[in-house]
Amino acid sequence: MDEDGVETWEHALLQYKEQLLILATRQLNPILHQRISPEDLVQEVFANVYARKAFFEQEPEVPLFFKLRRIFFQTLKDIERKHLRSECRDAYKDIPLMDGESTERGGVRSTSIPATAAGPMTVVAREDKYKLLRAALCELSENDQHIIEMRHFDELSNDQCAKLLNLTPKAASIRYIRALERLQTQLLKFTEFNP
Repeated sequence: MDEDGVETWEHALLQYKEQLLILATRQLNPILHQRISPEDLVQEVFANVYARKAFFEQEPEVPLFFKLRRIFFQTLKDIERKHLRSECRDAYKDIPLMDGESTERGGVRSTSIPATAAGPMTVVAREDKYKLLRAALCELSENDQHIIEMRHFDELSNDQCAKLLNLTPKAASIRYIRALERLQTQLLKFTEFNP
């Protein structure tokens, strides 16, 4: 790849940095967040992308963002394995330092306390709904999964999805609505699902 090609490729990657930061913020384990920031995770993703340039040259019909997402989740798993499943210092036992205070005082940051506390039954009910949703998503076609993931998990607009999928905005919108209808049908097969 010549110098101009590298610059073009780097520019193409950097246009997705904001979406990757949103994804990192949503996907980063709260325990792991004490050790690594979403920005650090995105930097690791870009480092892995540069190390695997050949992967991006394969399957040119697959949109660049989907390849980035794949590298993102592989990087996240590697980092989780390193920090959360290692024999080294246990991340679950880390105690964050207070802003200007010693941890010996036993204080808790006000930002670490959730605004609303959920009881055990609420947590169980929420987890059951997530399991149903994941099972229903797995039953959808790959196209349906992609458009729902892009709109809801990656927080992309309809225009951004259309651009990534090489569709018109109207076609992307129709694909999204039909995917949601099929998702609802799958959810109803499992249970009388109420979001």
